[in-house]
Amino acid sequence: MSQIHRTISRRSFLKSSVSAVTVPSIVPPLVLGGNRPAPSNRLTMGIIGLGSMGLRHVKGFLQEDDCRIVAVCDVDAGRRRDAVREINAHYDGGNCSQYNDFRKLLARGDIDTLCIVVPDHWHAAIAMAGIRAGKDIYGEKPLARTIAEGGAIVEEVNRYNCVWQTGSWQRSTEHFRFGCELVRNERIGRLLRVEVGIGGSYKPPGGRPAVNRIDPQPVMPVPDGFDYDMWLGPAPWAAYTEKRCHWNFRWILDYSGGQVTDWGCHHIDIAHWGMNCDDTGPVEVHGRGVFPEDGLWNTAVDYDFECRYGNGLVMRVASNNHIPQGVKFIGEAGWVHITRAGLKTDPADLRKTKIGPNELHLPRPAGDHRQGHRRDFLDCVKTRKTTISPPEAGHRTATVAHLGNIAMLRGRKIQWDPKSERIIGDPQANRMLSRAMRRPWHI
Repeated sequence: MSQIHRTISRRSFLKSSVSAVTVPSIVPPLVLGGNRPAPSNRLTMGIIGLGSMGLRHVKGFLQEDDCRIVAVCDVDAGRRRDAVREINAHYDGGNCSQYNDFRKLLARGDIDTLCIVVPDHWHAAIAMAGIRAGKDIYGEKPLARTIAEGGAIVEEVNRYNCVWQTGSWQRSTEHFRFGCELVRNERIGRLLRVEVGIGGSYKPPGGRPAVNRIDPQPVMPVPDGFDYDMWLGPAPWAAYTEKRCHWNFRWILDYSGGQVTDWGCHHIDIAHWGMNCDDTGPVEVHGRGVFPEDGLWNTAVDYDFECRYGNGLVMRVASNNHIPQGVKFIGEAGWVHITRAGLKTDPADLRKTKIGPNELHLPRPAGDHRQGHRRDFLDCVKTRKTTISPPEAGHRTATVAHLGNIAMLRGRKIQWDPKSERIIGDPQANRMLSRAMRRPWHI
């Protein structure tokens, strides 16, 4: 079946099956299911979220000749203008549309794909609406703000036959893949333990080292051109202050999970890849974390937790003042340590070996690094194959990070059932698997 026929088939199915969207609708629901296939097999794209990573994706997808960015969306008018200027200049006088409200972008029938690059608390609501609108999606990590939201995204992707790429781009990098192939092919013997060192603690507003207290920030007027209420979206209402938004949302539990979910969802993802755990998770999580006692930023500034899996494997995840940055696989006959800077092994000559034709080879996208990750997404949209970072893998990765935060916040051991995705014997901790959304938003 040709790509155009495949696209028509999927769009027709969605058009007949989607009866409502689960975010407040400003367009008739059937409009959200009616994409047209792109001419000449070229894919059209809308990008939602234009911060530092969002603009990198703009520049990256502009390099792909078979993809055309036709619309962007952000609640910050200045960011929209910058992105549109870059896009139109690249297309030599193009006419990229810009939106403040993502629902208007989703209502367009001429958009095939989305790149979603918004704060974590918005991931699920926008992703679910995009899936139901018939779009294929490149979604930034972590997959969702909570475990329950991540599971809902996985279910919806499967239900609507959506092609999804999680932004865990390290899988598209040669030395990360090769290191995991060494482990999966038991070049270090039977795997015994994994150590994951993730980014150090953030600095509080004012620049002093973060220990136990972070000064609160003053209430400020909302800047012109910034739709702050839309930025908050499903999160609890809070007065505007400069250090709350944009990059700094990562350090506030209402919006994200700190470095545990930010850097963690890169390196835990590689750990799971090498452990062959893309469809499961730990059965027990415990550890300690230091959380600010008051103030604006309240995610952990120091963290160290351990996960035990049903097969006996143990993975320790800690800030890099406890464990060196990167992922270290420790086996009976040696170890493999992978960082963004490169690969180290013991024995040292493991780095020079070749993976044989009859051994396990992990997926290898065209290209390398982030650009190869984007290329893999576009190729899979056309072939309808599974991407290198499917939503289930992204969900299982994020689940470890979320469970680590829950265990550290509760100050006790968590017993986890990776099949039912429930915490066993702890109703209070179980309630932390999801978060209420501020009206009128829901998934």
